[in-house]
Amino acid sequence: MMFHRLCSKPGLARWAVAALLSVAAAQAGAGMFDDEEARRAILDLRQKVDKMRLDTDQRITDEAKRQAEEVAALRRSLLDLQNQLEAKSTETAQIRGQNEQLTRDLADAQRRQTEATKALDERLRKFEPSKISFEGAEFVVEPQEKRAFEQALASFRKGDFELARTALVDFLGRYPQSGYASAAFFWLGNAQFVGKDYKGAMASFQKLLAQDPKYTRLPEALLAVANCQLELKDNAGARKTLESLIADYPRSEAADAAKDRVARLK
Repeated sequence: MMFHRLCSKPGLARWAVAALLSVAAAQAGAGMFDDEEARRAILDLRQKVDKMRLDTDQRITDEAKRQAEEVAALRRSLLDLQNQLEAKSTETAQIRGQNEQLTRDLADAQRRQTEATKALDERLRKFEPSKISFEGAEFVVEPQEKRAFEQALASFRKGDFELARTALVDFLGRYPQSGYASAAFFWLGNAQFVGKDYKGAMASFQKLLAQDPKYTRLPEALLAVANCQLELKDNAGARKTLESLIADYPRSEAADAAKDRVARLK
């Protein structure tokens, strides 16, 4: 048993062989065995040595094979790990790219939503009432109401008095409570006066005076009434209207014109 344990290690195996040879030589020299026995002993020793050498070589071979397999397995593990790392790196890059694209898509969507909301607000404003200031008065009007009055007034300013008259009559019929109503009566009266419809013009101006005594163009409206009365040969009524204008609005330009007309009536 001791011999086998010693022979299980390559370094000790060589030492054991040398020891056996020394013992054999000593025995041969001492004459303890005859030649035949010595030969058998040597052969037996050689067989043991050969067997030990073969066992040792086999162990070395087996150990080398095992280590080679372990190295190969380790290399395969490292290769698998490298492949996994590359796959994860590729996946991470793809996810990063997808996130960047999602970020761009989200930014585009937000921009389009903002633009759409702005466009919608602008469209809605076209249909929503708005507060305006006109001839010293502030009031709220509907978009179509504002558009109708501005179109009628534009016709008057272009000299198309008949179209202006028709448009203003239509406007007052559709929007009798409009903040533009006083101005509509004023410009309607002027359009009628230019068309020599003096009675109609005087009626429009008188409606204006009755419904809006604070209208900014009231002195001009009074002067226009007087002009209608003069055209209708109502000099007495014209004088009364002119004197009222001068008394109520002495600092107005219309009052200066009224003074001149009164002087010519004498």
